[in-house]
Amino acid sequence: MFYYLKGEVALLESNLAVIDCAGVGFACHTTAYTLSKLRTGQQTRLYTYCNIREDAFDIFGFSTRDELRCFEMLLGVTGVGTKAALAILSASSPERFTLAVMTQDEKALTAAPGVGKKLAQRILLELKDKLGATVTEVDFSGASAAPAPVGGSKVALAQAALAELGYNQAEIAAALKGQPVEELSTEEIVKRCLRAMVMR
Repeated sequence: MFYYLKGEVALLESNLAVIDCAGVGFACHTTAYTLSKLRTGQQTRLYTYCNIREDAFDIFGFSTRDELRCFEMLLGVTGVGTKAALAILSASSPERFTLAVMTQDEKALTAAPGVGKKLAQRILLELKDKLGATVTEVDFSGASAAPAPVGGSKVALAQAALAELGYNQAEIAAALKGQPVEELSTEEIVKRCLRAMVMR
């Protein structure tokens, strides 16, 4: 219904941002991640998701389209409602959430209030293939087409996870160089690459 709302930040509260659009205040439920980027009195744009029920009309707003995409993917998981989805994204960031799913990091999800082990496992199970399917769509900005990754799909997943964290193809290729990828899990590949890039 609304793709985004653009206006002045009128009020900030816990998990709520009110955006003044031409004199009308839109109350948007949101995450700690988005709230951290907003300041009262400043102009902003929030990408929105509308949840319409018989007794309510709720608007959810996010500072980036990536966070909105993560929110919508979470809502597609059996047993995940808007409250749980906000809690998960509030305890992380879009990039860290994507990385958690790709590396099947259960603890990263259970860190969110109200998210137990069973729900975290269901989220990882249902979203792993969905995120994996987007690996070939990742845009490595400014880079030529990447060669087929050594080690197969686990390296492709690691490359996509690192790209989601903001690293470009050249940085990822340099970090992967010399790594014994055949012997490592996707999570370990990502961790070793991050460690290598931090040390550069």
